[in-house]
Amino acid sequence: MDSTKIINIIIAIFLPPLAVFLARGWGVECIIDLILTIFFFFPGMLYALYVVLTN
Repeated sequence: MDSTKIINIIIAIFLPPLAVFLARGWGVECIIDLILTIFFFFPGMLYALYVVLTN
């Protein structure tokens, strides 16, 4: 694992939509994560970790 992935994981824990935006850009994944984070923080965080780790 390189340092950018570790930083993205830390950002995914505290600011999930920002981590998805940095990993994939503005698109469907970012909108889904934004909605998940607005309604419930924990599913948004899990989805952000999934996106960051599969990138």
